[in-house]
Amino acid sequence: MRSLWRTLEGRSPKGRSPEGRSLDGALLRDIALVCLAVGVIGLSYGAVAVTSGFAWWFPVLMGVLVLAASSEFLFVGIIAAGGSPIAALLAGLLVNARHLPFGLAVPDVLGRGRRRVLGTHLMNDETVVFALAQDEPDSKRAAYWMCGLGILICWPAGAALGALLGSVVRDTDALGLDAMFPAVILALILPALKDGPLRRTALAAAALALTLTPFLPAGLPVLLALAALPLFTVRTRKKATR
Repeated sequence: MRSLWRTLEGRSPKGRSPEGRSLDGALLRDIALVCLAVGVIGLSYGAVAVTSGFAWWFPVLMGVLVLAASSEFLFVGIIAAGGSPIAALLAGLLVNARHLPFGLAVPDVLGRGRRRVLGTHLMNDETVVFALAQDEPDSKRAAYWMCGLGILICWPAGAALGALLGSVVRDTDALGLDAMFPAVILALILPALKDGPLRRTALAAAALALTLTPFLPAGLPVLLALAALPLFTVRTRKKATR
């Protein structure tokens, strides 16, 4: 952990900072805001779980052990709608299949040994986005771990508070809390969309997901949108050969 904290502080082991701070104030602020937004969404998740008939401790335990908001929401929603636990589990695993390409995108930030196990557990949309947005390897690792540990604290804490408030807040959708999470992710990825090939690939993936949404179960359209990735690979190769 010492090496992690040295990275977060932007210092080398000898106390020098050859490349400046690895995480500047603006990035730390962005990470803090995302973790706060995750906690707010956790409020909605905890309240939804309790009002759907789950015990107050269930969303908290899921928040710690699963640490994947979309699959947890999906699991609770399917059970609440009368679906079987097996179907809910398979749907959650299907949604979390996006972690496979995530692991291929950030293998160098996860650490080794036992630390790699924890690093893999912390992998989610936000940690990967923050890591990929950094240029230096040390900054990638620092952003990934800072965001991941923050979410590990804020998501279960928000779920716990939401579970306690579930008896008061009956209609969580009326508060519009679910819109905050995708809005934050969109704000994070907008700077990367300045790249032409990446922007066109993202738009193609979005169009594919929207087209398939009325016909497929939740989670499948997003996964099938990965079929647009070869467009980015082909275009970047053409650009490199020019």
